[in-house]
Amino acid sequence: MDDEKFVLEQMTGAMSNAAGATKEAAKTAVKKVKRAARKVAKKVTPKKAKKAKKASKKPSAKRSVKKAGKKAAKKKRKARKSRR
Repeated sequence: MDDEKFVLEQMTGAMSNAAGATKEAAKTAVKKVKRAARKVAKKVTPKKAKKAKKASKKPSAKRSVKKAGKKAAKKKRKARKSRR
């Protein structure tokens, strides 16, 4: 510590330097954790599962269209029966 500076100035400078160093350390730690999380996520969800999800979405849309058509036909039949 410099004898020329007041003690308060020296302590203020030391505290600000410590705060800045802590902030930088926290940022790097967060970056490392995010990278590790991405790697784990990639390993947990294999590519085959992703492809299977995409493939299953298309037929389900087709199924819903078919089901909607069948439901509409049933409603028409019921309407006809109720008119009789």
